[in-house]
Formats: sequence, structure tokens, C-alpha cells
Amino acid sequence: MYDYMLGGKDNFAVDRLAIEQLAELIPEAVPLARANRAFLQRAVRYVAAAGVRQFLDLGSGLPTQGSAHEVAPDARVVYVDHDPVVAAHAGALLGHTGRAAFVQADLLDPAAVLAGAGRFLDLREPVGVLLVSILHFLPDAAHPQRAVAALRESLPPGSHLVITHVTSMGRLEDGERYRGAGTDDPGGGTDRTPAEIRAFFGDFPLEPPGLVQAVDWRPDRPKLVGDWSLPSSLMAGIGKKLPR
Repeated sequence: MYDYMLGGKDNFAVDRLAIEQLAELIPEAVPLARANRAFLQRAVRYVAAAGVRQFLDLGSGLPTQGSAHEVAPDARVVYVDHDPVVAAHAGALLGHTGRAAFVQADLLDPAAVLAGAGRFLDLREPVGVLLVSILHFLPDAAHPQRAVAALRESLPPGSHLVITHVTSMGRLEDGERYRGAGTDDPGGGTDRTPAEIRAFFGDFPLEPPGLVQAVDWRPDRPKLVGDWSLPSSLMAGIGKKLPR
């Protein structure tokens, strides 16, 4: 379905029908997905320009339509997702270039993620870790903060952590919050405040311009008069691990 939202061809009729129905209910869904992917591409280019030559994309979904290995073709990329359907299709999409691989694992199990990724990446060297549009699907009850902290701790200096996270609180006070229905369900999601999203970076300082709307993070072109802004807030940022 996400592939179809991005204008791809690796999807089925049932996916297209579902997205068309979703777009009628939530008109911003498709623009939000495309803004998210555009940020991912800018982030990968930025991290690659900083000298990082390997990426770990967690909760990647199907690696298609401008994914990291297409944006940084000289880098090594490992995609991680626990969905068996994604795993079944990922190998065919990635081919046998030797530059990109898929690992079936749950990002909430950082030991398994690192064990799988370590077969393809040199985890002693800086890594660009992508947590793009995934953390808001994980409620606090699943302890994503603990999993991300373990990943941060395992990374060598020079590594970058890239995060996008939807919030309804992007323009409100950090002390206010709204918890959507179903957040007590381990399969539900969580609407976090900007301060809570910033906490996922731990002590990693944020690269300028900090944690901002995804469309405002180093856009490829200046905003024009009349540019449409998304009604939902998609916060985005990149943190860098410094030597201790």
C-alpha cells in the first residue's frame, strides 16, 4: 500500500483500492507519505555527505520507490522489518547487487537486529540508522524508548540517528498531549509530543535545524507563496553520536 502511495508499481489491486478508500477518509495520508519519503531521501544524502557509508533502515517496509540504497548507491544498506510478506518480496526487489540486504527482525529486539545487520555491515564503523515513520506505531507499553536507547548505545561515534514521527502537538505546548484511541493496545500507536520525540535521540545533539516539520528540514527548494502545508504534523530530525 505504501508503494502505491509513493507512485510505485510493486502493489496489488487490493492495495490500490485500500489506499483510494483511505484517501477519501484522510486526504492528507498520501501527501504525508510522500513528504516522509522526501525527507528520508534528503536525510540519506545528508548523512552520506558526512562520510557515512552504511545504513540500517528499521521498520522499512518494502524497500522500494526511492529507498536508501537508491539514494546512496555507493553505500551498504540493510533493511529490517518483521513482516513475513515484506520479507518474501524484499529479496526479489533488492536483487543480488551485494550493496543491499534484508533482515527479518523486530526493531523492539535490538540484539536480533544488530546480529542480523552485523552480517552485512561493519558495526564498528559509523552507521546511519533510519527510524522513519515507524515509532508512532509503537505504544509506550512496547518500550520503544528502551529499544532505541540500546541501539544508540551500540553505535560507534560518527553514527547518525534519523527519525520522523507524527504528532498532533507540533504547534502546541509540550505539556499538552492527546492520546488516540487504542494506545493501551500493544498493537496500537502513540501520539507523542515534540519533547517525547526529542527524547528518542537521547544525548545525541541534533543537526541543524533540529527537530522540525519534515517539509522544513533542509528542503530542496525554498517554499513558494501558496505552497500547501500538511494538516498533520510530521516531525523530523537527525542526531549525531559524538565521541565521549
